[in-house]
Amino acid sequence: MGKSEEVVLLNYWPSPYGMRAMIALAEKGVQYEYVSVDVVNNKTELLLQMNPVHKKVPVLIHNGSPVCESLVIVQYIDEIFEFGRKIWIKTGEEVEKGKKELVDSLKLMESQLGDKPYFGGEELGYVDIALVPYYSWFYTYEQFGNISIEAECPKLVEWAKRCMKKESVSKALPDPVKVHDFVVMLRKKFGVDS
Repeated sequence: MGKSEEVVLLNYWPSPYGMRAMIALAEKGVQYEYVSVDVVNNKTELLLQMNPVHKKVPVLIHNGSPVCESLVIVQYIDEIFEFGRKIWIKTGEEVEKGKKELVDSLKLMESQLGDKPYFGGEELGYVDIALVPYYSWFYTYEQFGNISIEAECPKLVEWAKRCMKKESVSKALPDPVKVHDFVVMLRKKFGVDS
């Protein structure tokens, strides 16, 4: 992991909340520095600086910026180190690996959807709301990964289009081309070859 991906986890060994973060990091294959903080007897300056309000662990520090609260950390890890990110932020073999992981995860989602209109059944529900924002990234994944998500996962794309018919969804999701343009800008910023 290069300088652009410095990850540190502040934790205290018996914390079940820190264990959540450790599991999420391991599942994503993220290398990180583990810093043990005895929150009972010795709250370090680093902890107080990174979590000045609650002064608790875990704290994930990514490139110098803290993320606090275990469930927020798990969500952050999932979003930042997701498979799709490998497609647009990496090059060469890493893109191919990311593409396979992304397609495999989308196919798994599609298998869970089955023939239902929504993940929970007949109505848009919690799982749909959690997953549908990724639809606005499909175009970007396709462009940088040279794949067709619709060809790989047609039922998942049908589901996403069904969700987009809901005003609550269509008003919330950005235009896929705008997301793509944003990623092009990020690639330039990070010095990733186009």
